[in-house]
Amino acid sequence: MKKTIQRIMLAGVLMGSFSMTAFAENAPIEVKGTVVSVTSTPSASSTPRSAVTTDSGATFYGNPTSSISSGTIVPEGAAYLYTSGTVPPVLNKEGSTIYERYGDTKTQAVGVLKTIEKQLTDQGLSMKDVVYLRAYLVADTAKEDKFDFAGWNEAYGEFFNNEKNPVKPARSTVGVAGLVSSDWLIEIEAVAVYPKK
Repeated sequence: MKKTIQRIMLAGVLMGSFSMTAFAENAPIEVKGTVVSVTSTPSASSTPRSAVTTDSGATFYGNPTSSISSGTIVPEGAAYLYTSGTVPPVLNKEGSTIYERYGDTKTQAVGVLKTIEKQLTDQGLSMKDVVYLRAYLVADTAKEDKFDFAGWNEAYGEFFNNEKNPVKPARSTVGVAGLVSSDWLIEIEAVAVYPKK
């Protein structure tokens, strides 16, 4: 039954908006709108009944102790803003190493998130309106060719799931072989929803 619900919800995500009734813990849950992300293994704590709703009407649900949401439900008729993949700003174009030019993964991620924050502000939004993030990480040669997930998570924590901004967007982190510039260790995409008027 759970796999069937997941397949239906995934199909809805792929096709856009949808309306359906699902059953969790033997109680029906009406889901209308667009699901931005769905975990592959839902738990009792990831039902919309344990969710948090923001001013935009977006509902974030999942494990309350996790730093990210399992998924986000956006109400029908909401207006979205999608950023393109955003890359790190140059710190020092004359630098002789990746770290001097762009910084480590955390520094690059903070720079990218500041750029996204400015894009949102220019459009009348804030980081509190972000419902989904996708980050592409490249292995760091200075860290034994490993992905610096800890650095990415630290940067994320400066912008989300904190006292200033308690929003926990749904999020994916993907390890990739490379980005357009060999100096970049991270690229981030964001989806935000405009508040209800």
